[in-house]
Amino acid sequence: MLPVHLGPAGKPLSMKNQKIEVAPRFLKEIGLNAMEYEAVRGVRITREKAYKLGEEARKNDILLSIHAPYFINLASSKNKVIEASISRLIKSIEAASWMNAYIVVFHLGYYGEYNRNEALRKVINSLKQVIEYRNTMGYKRIILGPETAGKKSQIGGLEEIINISSLLDNVRPVIDWAHLHARSNGKLINSIDNVIEVIEIIEKNLGGEAVNPLHSHFSKIEYSSKGEIRHHSLKEKEYGPCFETVCKGLCETGINSVVISESPLLEIDALEMKKICNRICG
Repeated sequence: MLPVHLGPAGKPLSMKNQKIEVAPRFLKEIGLNAMEYEAVRGVRITREKAYKLGEEARKNDILLSIHAPYFINLASSKNKVIEASISRLIKSIEAASWMNAYIVVFHLGYYGEYNRNEALRKVINSLKQVIEYRNTMGYKRIILGPETAGKKSQIGGLEEIINISSLLDNVRPVIDWAHLHARSNGKLINSIDNVIEVIEIIEKNLGGEAVNPLHSHFSKIEYSSKGEIRHHSLKEKEYGPCFETVCKGLCETGINSVVISESPLLEIDALEMKKICNRICG
């Protein structure tokens, strides 16, 4: 079997009336081994709850990650927006330390009035402040994971993410396979070769450590000429990409990987992904 961790982005749907602290136990019971804590509307978890979540994850062998708030724009023309974005990332790192999450996933922001190079410079300068805090506070083990973006107005093409990661300490690309598909208007992630090429580009530029593990997201996705519109479930055949294709690519390269289900069906589709990978990889 492919060395892979699979799980949902957030509390499982089947746990609607239960506390998130017991989610790791539930996930182990149904056969999953990862979860991404969603702080996308703000980092609101208390230290006590985060400790409990982390302890339950440790007991049940669930690999935890955390997704920082959506309201981050590290290339804004407004200093207040950048300061608030840095603060949200710092709070996410702090929460990650409480729950022992290994990576903080985040979006970089928008090009806005800047060209590509100007926007990237602003992002890198902003992230240097975040990294200084992380390292000074003793949280250096926590990876910062800029995610590939689904909209063309967002900073987050694969080359941009790799470039940023190459210049900063303990920063690694997070690959959203659906976002790559949408950003390219359906031209990418249509073949095993597409998937392998993404992995090889990361390894070539950042080394094998950057894909050990490769943290990624998956769902089907709807898009327009501007990129991402919304995520869809695996059963919606009219949308791409195909998870079988992604799993075959991961299996062929043999890398250690984490696949987080961002499907509207969360753990249901994570379990379907597990079945697919078991069938393909043996």
